[in-house]
Amino acid sequence: MSPELSDKIPEPESISRNQEQSSYRQIFKATSLFGGVQVFQILTGIVRTKFVAVLLGTAGVGIIGLFNAPLQLILSVTGLGITFSAVRDIAEAYGSDDESRIGQTVMTLRRWSWFAGILGLVVTAAMSRLLSKWTFGNEEYTWAFLWLSVTMLMQTISNGQKSLLQAGRRLQDLARASVWGSLLGLFTSVPLYYFFGVKGIVPSLILTAATSLLLTWYYSKKVVVQHVKMSFRETLESGKKMVKLGLVITVTGIIGFLTGYILNAYISRTGGVDQVGLYNAGWSVIGQSTGLVFAAMTTDYFPRLSSINNDNEKITSLVNQQAEMVLLILLPVIVLIIVTLPLLIRLLYTSSFLPVINFASWMVVGIILKGLAWPMGFIFPAKGDLKVFGGIEISAMAFNIIINILGYRFYGLEGLGVSYIVGYVFGLTITLFFARRKYNFTYAKSTVSTFMISIILITFVFILSYFLNGTVRYAMGLLISGAAVLYSFYGLDRRLGLKPVIRNYVSSVFKKRED
Repeated sequence: MSPELSDKIPEPESISRNQEQSSYRQIFKATSLFGGVQVFQILTGIVRTKFVAVLLGTAGVGIIGLFNAPLQLILSVTGLGITFSAVRDIAEAYGSDDESRIGQTVMTLRRWSWFAGILGLVVTAAMSRLLSKWTFGNEEYTWAFLWLSVTMLMQTISNGQKSLLQAGRRLQDLARASVWGSLLGLFTSVPLYYFFGVKGIVPSLILTAATSLLLTWYYSKKVVVQHVKMSFRETLESGKKMVKLGLVITVTGIIGFLTGYILNAYISRTGGVDQVGLYNAGWSVIGQSTGLVFAAMTTDYFPRLSSINNDNEKITSLVNQQAEMVLLILLPVIVLIIVTLPLLIRLLYTSSFLPVINFASWMVVGIILKGLAWPMGFIFPAKGDLKVFGGIEISAMAFNIIINILGYRFYGLEGLGVSYIVGYVFGLTITLFFARRKYNFTYAKSTVSTFMISIILITFVFILSYFLNGTVRYAMGLLISGAAVLYSFYGLDRRLGLKPVIRNYVSSVFKKRED
């Protein structure tokens, strides 16, 4: 081979680095996109709640909450979990490059979505009188629940279309559907509340569901798949695997709901409703601020993982990449939360909620453990390993409810915060045990080092914040926060090549000003 020709052929290591950087960039791009969508939806939700509070008062806010609670429970049960499991099956079909298989899987999703939606409609309509009695203590809202039963059909079909967009990696279209859905839902609801008051609640909920359905239907029609003919029996057989995983998701979701209810009930009985309020306030602050990261990353990560579920080496590589990105993004968020918790509590609540600080501080420390375990936990549903996935989820929830109750019983809210860390350690341990045993998964050195440095910085700022107060606390905390931000930026730059992008952007801005 001539020197000229060999110079033009990229080295294997260079190709590998480029592929790795491309993967990291895809993770970061999807996280940025859907993180923005999540923030936008939260803001529109806040605006909508404000309008409801002003136009309908506390009664209106309460009625909407009382409608949503039973309807969401019915939706989660009758939906059969197919919106999650379908992402796996469709992404796996895309990974096979078999057009016929892709077409069959998409048709299966669409037909099963109709079936699940009709099931939700029928169940809600049949139980409308009971739902009115159980929820409001009378039968006055029977017709309201009867009308709202149609939203079960619309939401289930809409969720199915979102699953198709997610599995097909149509991220821009999925983001557009979500953003426009939030906006149009806001613009249609407010006039109804203004002109009809409380009577506008039911039409508002129906219109919001209809808007979401139309948007997801429009964008999902852009996904072109091969037309296939399938009989009813073939659809039934094809959907069995999808429904099996979906039912596992549904069951674990119900168990999770029950464990949360049991813990709240236990705190209420032993500590009083004030303690329940403090617990939920702390959970809300930590859950909303860190949950954005996990929710944003799930959208693209799960279909990517499912599309390579037959290659354990690729799975190991992608899980490590995802874990590193999660840790690098979470690190500065967690450190800043610990430092600014007193300010956040005063801003979001009142000074009477300040006793929740220690609980929230312990809890947010455990989030970094969740960040390490979370990407690995998706291996089992991506593989379709229902027994291990269900076993891990149920075991972790059973362990958590026991350790949470014990923590609160002996040490109050602070003990509950510590118990969350113990629960995350348990979840990480059993997940890693089965992932290594079944699929030869291991954490890369870079992932372990990122995790260890994150733990050191978080522990350091936690100790300072726990024992110091006032100006010293904030001064030292901000110094460590700065170190965490710099470390995260350095880590992201190594993986994404951020500096050249920033330099190009800055130079382009200055050029425009000069012109």
